[in-house]
Amino acid sequence: MPSSHNGHISITGVSKYYGRHKALDDVSLEIPPGTVTVILGPSGSGKSTLLRTINHLERVDEGFIQIDGDYIGYRRKGDKLYEMKEKEILRQRINVGYVFQNFNLFPHLTVLENLIEAPIAHKQVTRKEAIARAYELLDVVGLRNKADAWSRHLSGGQQQRICIARALAVEPDVLLMDEATSALDPISTSKIEDLAMELKSEYTIVMVTHNMQQAARVSDQTAFFLLGDLVEYGDTEQ
Repeated sequence: MPSSHNGHISITGVSKYYGRHKALDDVSLEIPPGTVTVILGPSGSGKSTLLRTINHLERVDEGFIQIDGDYIGYRRKGDKLYEMKEKEILRQRINVGYVFQNFNLFPHLTVLENLIEAPIAHKQVTRKEAIARAYELLDVVGLRNKADAWSRHLSGGQQQRICIARALAVEPDVLLMDEATSALDPISTSKIEDLAMELKSEYTIVMVTHNMQQAARVSDQTAFFLLGDLVEYGDTEQ
């Protein structure tokens, strides 16, 4: 399991444009390791865009992002940053797990096969090691009995918990969750929230949501966005 001392995210002066539209406007914030941070705001406020820049699914136009001091998507030479080649970015991205809103499991694979594919392909672990790790994670998400089920036969809440297990199978330091509960019923949503709180001692978790009640329940810090601006950031209790 990753150390709780890893996963410090530093976002410095990040801006992102889509044509003339400025989706992010000079955003800076520090996300401590071993915490749950919620990015909150209405639709179109830049929440998901910011999340996608943290693992370079979106290229920043200004500023930079670091995880544990390493630039994400870029290499520094002197006082300039140069974008990495795609293979280097993919290797770096392995350390940042990503859970999407739409489940995106492989429907033609069993749950177990979904979990072992990436570790074998990208972490150079043996099939035996990948399977052992997969069962550990199935215990964590409470779905060990679904290992041999086809992913398409699971409920939405079960699929999302498997997506979290799959993101963790490569042992990242950071887990990003993009509206991961928006399509779920209240009971499934509660299970995902409980899981996030359990995992934060070992991973840095960043969640995007528009649900203020969810932010209040699960997060240590909340960042509130409006029209691409970081309006406020601090302890959720405040």
